Amino acid sequence: MQNFRKDFLWGGATAANQYEGAWDEGGKGDSVPDHCTVGSASSPKWVTEEIRPDVLYPSHEAADFYHHYKEDIALAAQMGFRVFRLSINWTRIFPTGLEEEPNEEGLLFYENVFAELHRYGIEPLVTLSHYELPYTLVRRYNGWAGRETIDCFVRYSRAVLDRFHGSVRYWLTFNEINSGTMPMGTVMSLGIIRGYTGPVPDAPADPQTRFQALHHQFIASALTVRYAHEHYPELKIGDMNLFSAMYPLTCRPVDVLACQRRNQMTNWFCSDIQVRGSYPYYAERYFEENNIRIRKEPEDDRILREGTVDFYTFSYYMSSCVSANEHKEMAGGNGIGGEKNPYLQASDWGWQIDPDGLHYSLNEIYGRYRIPIMVVENGLGAYDKKEPDGSVHDGYRIDYMRSHIAAMKEAVRDGVDLMGYTPWGWIDVVSASTGEMAKRYGFVFVDKYDDGTGTLARSPKDSFYWYQKVIRTNGEDLR
Repeated sequence: MQNFRKDFLWGGATAANQYEGAWDEGGKGDSVPDHCTVGSASSPKWVTEEIRPDVLYPSHEAADFYHHYKEDIALAAQMGFRVFRLSINWTRIFPTGLEEEPNEEGLLFYENVFAELHRYGIEPLVTLSHYELPYTLVRRYNGWAGRETIDCFVRYSRAVLDRFHGSVRYWLTFNEINSGTMPMGTVMSLGIIRGYTGPVPDAPADPQTRFQALHHQFIASALTVRYAHEHYPELKIGDMNLFSAMYPLTCRPVDVLACQRRNQMTNWFCSDIQVRGSYPYYAERYFEENNIRIRKEPEDDRILREGTVDFYTFSYYMSSCVSANEHKEMAGGNGIGGEKNPYLQASDWGWQIDPDGLHYSLNEIYGRYRIPIMVVENGLGAYDKKEPDGSVHDGYRIDYMRSHIAAMKEAVRDGVDLMGYTPWGWIDVVSASTGEMAKRYGFVFVDKYDDGTGTLARSPKDSFYWYQKVIRTNGEDLR
């Protein structure tokens, strides 16, 4: 039977706004996450128009990769990483998004990071926009609602590709681009929050504004892909989606149809455009029923056709159920929601744990697109307890990872072309959904807490050594 290929890209994933810190150093400007406060599982984080001196904004220091990158990359190398997923912080390169020339100090930081990765033989996988929209573009254009933001992004992406095309082979345009179809994407992805201060989940967005903003992201992505293909054909450019396996709650035909419709607009809509190069047929009825009319420029359809991606990537944390009558117990989780599956256990944050859903999803994705796939986020957020000797015994995380890697192995045996795996938050970072450090994902514990205190010291958890063994055996030894 076929197992993981010999050049399988084992590694881990991070995002600048949740990991990097140094929010106002090196010429960096403020981005949307720099305006987001600390939150918790029971109290949502807020986004504020102004950065207030009496409020804690966790991204300002985060896990401080900016000052710890050599130490952290050495830990990744110790685990045996072959790939390291990170994002470039747009506002470290163009502080407001409006500049004509990039910030050299920001470019030098990433140049040093890439050089350090290559010193250990680790391949960078770089996300161009991982929930890091310059806040100035919120004030000026209402984020991605303004078509002008396309030009700002393309100027940024071209500057980065021109500088780093010799150091970075694999690129992703937008992180979890389909979050723009959901309430969670209003703040984090689309930035359509001009004038808004309040809880992140409550940020208002009408469907017209939301899908027009998404269209602008599609065009920006396609222009970037087309530029890379024309100027640097050796590069591989991928998309990135938040994927949740969806099941009908019952075998009632109305539940099956409801699940199909939700699956189309949540899981497939964005990737159908980025992989296939045009709007899918089923979007027309959705737009009509929701009074959405996408305003396009004459060349937009051609841009989408010419800017399709080379490989498909996605995050996978959980599955959900769909009913035509949503009256059952609802499940939590990453903006997906859905009804609770009675056959599944859940994490401390209500995220339903479903490795079989990953196996299913990989087959569905590959069967639909037939291009290489990579799982670039997957993991378990948990309340980790640090023992007096500094150890963290996170067997629950090992169990989660083991079952999901086994599911990937089954998909590979089915014939799915799986490139690699970068579990989320290989080191503890700020949670994007809740803005807290207490929701820990990492194989490495970072001494940082939700009140802003902590030494930032790094210490491996039990899962660190387990994943080290998994990589060393190319996924054969999952014990």
